Amino acid sequence: MAEMMFYERVVALSDQTHAGLKVRPAASFAYAAATNSVPLVASESFECAREYPIVFARGESGLLPAVLLGLRENENLFVDAAGKWDARYIPAFVRRYPFVPANGQGGDLLVCIDEASPCFSSTEGEALFADGKPTPQLDHAIKFLREFHQAAAATEVLGRRLDELGLLRPADSLAKLNDGTEYRLNGLNVVDEGKLRALNKKAIQELFANGSLGVIYAHLISLGNLSGLVDRLSRRGKDGTPA
Repeated sequence: MAEMMFYERVVALSDQTHAGLKVRPAASFAYAAATNSVPLVASESFECAREYPIVFARGESGLLPAVLLGLRENENLFVDAAGKWDARYIPAFVRRYPFVPANGQGGDLLVCIDEASPCFSSTEGEALFADGKPTPQLDHAIKFLREFHQAAAATEVLGRRLDELGLLRPADSLAKLNDGTEYRLNGLNVVDEGKLRALNKKAIQELFANGSLGVIYAHLISLGNLSGLVDRLSRRGKDGTPA
């Protein structure tokens, strides 16, 4: 799973290079229309579980939970032809665009942007800098990125622990449309309930105390949303456009 996905030209934000840059809200979610899954942070598992199937996939940072947005490559079933997101909750990975956090020197947060994003302009929107200092608009974005960055680090720890405990197994789900077309989910993992029940008391107490057990059950419950993805795909045309 590529960590940058819909980002095209990521560069570090600079108060010199980008002194006159302005930002405006994305006009649509078209930038995410060709993304069929995105990573999530553990703290949003409960919100995501109400809308999407949650699975585990191996990324650049190890094993991470992710929300499934589509069953075919390069297709997000939650973004319609007008670029509207058709769900109550939008994953933080999507909402952080066109900003993105990165690790700077010494592990400090490095704020980056997608220079190719139409959200940025030299003439329209809210300024990012004033007299060489971040504006309230940029301060708000930095606060969001910092919280996301910290949550992502905690989520990586959770993924590693589930891997160490041997709780995951390859997903072998098969999605079948009304017309008989089949889609098999490859390269994804789910928690094995049998292995979870077989854990010793100490491991269970550990997962309960650090909140991981709640994330696991949110994941297991969320798998029921797979049928909703199948329904969404059935309503789309063969070419991927809404039917």
